[in-house]
Amino acid sequence: MQETAVPSAPPTPPVSLAALLSRDDLGLRQITGPPAGEVTIHGAHTSEMSDPYPYLLGGELLLTAGVHIPEAAGRPGSFDFDGYVARIVAAGGAALGFGVAPVHDTVPAGLVAACEEHGLPLVEVPPRTTFSGVARAVWQLMARARLSELRRITQAQQGLAAAASRPDPVPSVLRRLAGRLEGRAVLYGPEGAEIAAAGREPGDEVRRALAELARFVTGHPSSTATDTVAGTRLAAYALGPGRGFVLGVAAPHRESGDHTIASVAAVLLSLLTGEHQSGTGAARSSALVRLLLGARREEVAPLLGGGEGDGAVTRWYVVHARPDTGAPDAVSASALGAALGSPLVDAADDVVRVLVPAPPRAEDGGGVRPERDGGVRPEGDGSVRPEGDGSVRPEAGAAAPRKPPAGSGPAGSGPAAQPGWTLGVSAPVAPAEWPAADAQAARALARARATRSALVRHAERPGFADLVPPGEAEAHARALLAPIGGVPALAETLRAWLSLHGSWDRTAVALSVHRNTVRQRIARCAALLGADLDDPDVRMELWFALRHLRG
Repeated sequence: MQETAVPSAPPTPPVSLAALLSRDDLGLRQITGPPAGEVTIHGAHTSEMSDPYPYLLGGELLLTAGVHIPEAAGRPGSFDFDGYVARIVAAGGAALGFGVAPVHDTVPAGLVAACEEHGLPLVEVPPRTTFSGVARAVWQLMARARLSELRRITQAQQGLAAAASRPDPVPSVLRRLAGRLEGRAVLYGPEGAEIAAAGREPGDEVRRALAELARFVTGHPSSTATDTVAGTRLAAYALGPGRGFVLGVAAPHRESGDHTIASVAAVLLSLLTGEHQSGTGAARSSALVRLLLGARREEVAPLLGGGEGDGAVTRWYVVHARPDTGAPDAVSASALGAALGSPLVDAADDVVRVLVPAPPRAEDGGGVRPERDGGVRPEGDGSVRPEGDGSVRPEAGAAAPRKPPAGSGPAGSGPAAQPGWTLGVSAPVAPAEWPAADAQAARALARARATRSALVRHAERPGFADLVPPGEAEAHARALLAPIGGVPALAETLRAWLSLHGSWDRTAVALSVHRNTVRQRIARCAALLGADLDDPDVRMELWFALRHLRG
């Protein structure tokens, strides 16, 4: 029979009666009933009522000293043992513990016979053992079992998450789930056909019942259903509303935490199948394939659903980010991408890179553009000016700036600072310039870390350097920097040192090297270039050259 099930926290697992009997400090002895290893206990309850039925929930070890049983109960007909035991069994009691003394010196023979007749385990509790001690032992065993079950669930969650990150995530998740449950895991498509499966193959009856259960959850409001067929426990989980994908599970037995483990797998598969279903996911997949097959970046950028720019050209920011504490992981990187408004996230090593679509350019007469130092300068009527912390505020009497898009900085100037992260942001560029923007973001992040700023932007503005044709500027830069061109570390150190106004400590932080290493490299640059790096004119000339040196 199909039953709907509501996902919940894993229940406390029961304990075996055998585990309780093995406690030497209790001295319990089983008199009759099925083997203790086959009996599970969900709790302990003490009652001296002649009819304990109304007070039992099911699964308890009922403890009694026989106060309600007359001392002359040995005489036939003096007490209805059969009715008493029958009521315990009807209430779902797991076992009966009878305390010897002070009321009865031995367990009444009539009680033993009735328990044997009804198959109820009967345990003798010695005089030295209190009922509270038995109950405490039951709860201790249950707490131990609970902890063990939580550890099993945690290990299963970690294994499933690792499987979801593999190149073949769906089959990997199914294999890991089937192994954990020692059964069969099947992914059904919207038409009800098996898309993928893993684990031991069930019989035809179980296979048909599982497929029917999967169809059941797709046509009903409940997202989960269970059933039992041929001694096999079945469960079906709808993967997201309206999608039609279903996870089916068949297992020979069911532990208390199995539903939680299967629910975790269902969530992961829901995310995986949802990505393949969504149009944006398909478009990003198409863009990746086209790039791998040789398409140009500007040809695939529209498939990524970016922002708006001039005409048909989409502009993008490249963001480099590092967490303020610890190393980035996939979850925190995805959260950062969501905060910046982009799913295009690359978490590699200790830096997270995000490709963020740029918002529409501000119209003339009130927009702002980012400055080299992370502030902004006015455009048009100059209605906005920078604050010391890089924020902006309107001048008196000026119109309020337009509300920026989510995840962007002041007046839509680009990605905003994010709590717990240090960010370097490139200038907004066309797709063809993504590699250059990547380098800009890397340099901006290094400067942000060196200056202990939450965010630094690389921005463009007209300057004297723009008066020199790019080709001539690059040729001059290569000639001037030729002596250090063969050692990338020297050029990188010189660039960072000049950008940080000759600070040894901040340059060391930006490059993650010792300050003495910075001093040695700068001295080496000065020697190879034959230049006095204390001369501001020399510094300006070298900075001009480094800005125009490509590759």
